[in-house]
Amino acid sequence: MHHTIMRDAVVVGSGNFDHLECFNEHPNMSTRAYSIFTSFEMQPPQPGFDPATCRRNSLCRPLATAFSSNQPQENTDKEMAAAQALKSSTQALYRYVGGVYLNIGYLEQSVLSALSYEPLDGDLFIASYPKCGTTWTQLIVLSILDERPAPTSFTESTSRSPHLEFTGAEGARAMPRPGAIKTHLPFHRVPYSAKAKYIYVTRNPYDCCVSCYYHTKTFLSIIFDGTFDEFFEIFVDGKVDYGDYFAHLLSWYKRRSDSNVLFLTYEDLKRDLRGSVLKIADFIDKQQYGDKLRKQPELLSKVLDSVSLDAMKKVNTQFEEWCTKMANVPLEALPEEMRSRMEIVKEFLPKPGTTDFVRKGIVGDWKNHFSSEQITKMKDVIAVKTAGSDVMDLWKDTDIPR
Repeated sequence: MHHTIMRDAVVVGSGNFDHLECFNEHPNMSTRAYSIFTSFEMQPPQPGFDPATCRRNSLCRPLATAFSSNQPQENTDKEMAAAQALKSSTQALYRYVGGVYLNIGYLEQSVLSALSYEPLDGDLFIASYPKCGTTWTQLIVLSILDERPAPTSFTESTSRSPHLEFTGAEGARAMPRPGAIKTHLPFHRVPYSAKAKYIYVTRNPYDCCVSCYYHTKTFLSIIFDGTFDEFFEIFVDGKVDYGDYFAHLLSWYKRRSDSNVLFLTYEDLKRDLRGSVLKIADFIDKQQYGDKLRKQPELLSKVLDSVSLDAMKKVNTQFEEWCTKMANVPLEALPEEMRSRMEIVKEFLPKPGTTDFVRKGIVGDWKNHFSSEQITKMKDVIAVKTAGSDVMDLWKDTDIPR
C-alpha cells in the first residue's frame, strides 16, 4: 500500500476517534481512540511511487483506461507508457484482499479483521454496493432507532454506523448499540449470523455507474482522474472497488426472501419514502419501532423530514466541517509516531467546496452521461451477467434502457 490513504477511509473511521477535534485542549487522547486511529497505519510507499508527481502529471487518467480489457488501438504510446509506469510503480492500484477486490487505500489488516467479525445476536447490518443509497439508509435507520430526527453530527453518525471494512472488527464491537454496521461486502463475504439482520439496498446499474464515477473522481483522484467514458469501461469490466456490480447484486438477490434480509432499491426509497421507512422499522422490530411510528404521526413526520433529500445534503456541510477540523489539528499536539500519518491525511483532505458526499440524489442521471454506444454495451453486459435471473425486474417501473 502506498503512502496515500483514500479520503473516504478517514471519513468513515472518524466517528471512532472523535477525540481528534479536541486535540488542541487534550493532546493525550485515550488509548482506545488512539489504537483505533492507528489501525489505519500506512505502510511505506512502493519504490519509485510519487503521488504528487502522479497528480501533477495526470498519469491517473491513462491508467484508468489501461485497466480496461476493451481498449481502442489508437491509444498513444505515450499514454500507455505512462499508464504502465504508474501501474508498475504501485504494483497495481487494486488487488484482492480476502477475496474482495479493493483499491490500495483499504488496509489489508482492517479488511481481514472485518471478514473475521463474528456478529452479535441482534446486530443490524446495512449492506450495499458502493453508491447505491448507503448513507441515506444509514440515516433512516439511525433516526428510527433513536426515535428522533437523524443525527446532525457527521462524527456521531459514522460512530453509530461504522464502515466495517475500514474500522475492522473493533469498529463493529465498539459501536454503541443500538446501531447499524455499514458494509459493502457481497453476501458470500459478509460476516453472517442467522441471529443478525441485514438490510441490502441496491440501485439501477446505470445510475450506480454515474454515481460511482463522481465518487471515485472526488475521493480517489490519486487513483483515477479520468473521464466518464474511461470510468464506464472499468465499471462494466468490474475493475472497481468491490468488483463486479452484477455479481455483488446477485449474491444478495438470491437471499432476498430470507427472514433476516430486507431487500430495498434506491428507486423505491425515492418513490415512497414513507412506506420504505415503515418497512425498515417493521423489519428492525415491528412492535418497538414500526407500530410506534404509526401511532405517533408527529414522530414519523420528524423522521421523514430529517431524511429528505434537502436534509441529506446537510451531510456535505457536516463532512466539510469535519475535514476543516482535521486540517486544523496541530501536528505538534500529536504523539510523534502519529505525525507523519496525519501529514498524509491532511494532504489528501478535499479542498473546501469541492466535495459533495451526497450529490444529486436523483433517478435518471444516467441520461446526462451515457452515449448510445454505452447504452448498447451496458444492455449487452446486463444480458450476459444476469442471464437466468429476473433481477432486472427490480427496475421494471424505472426509466432505464430495455
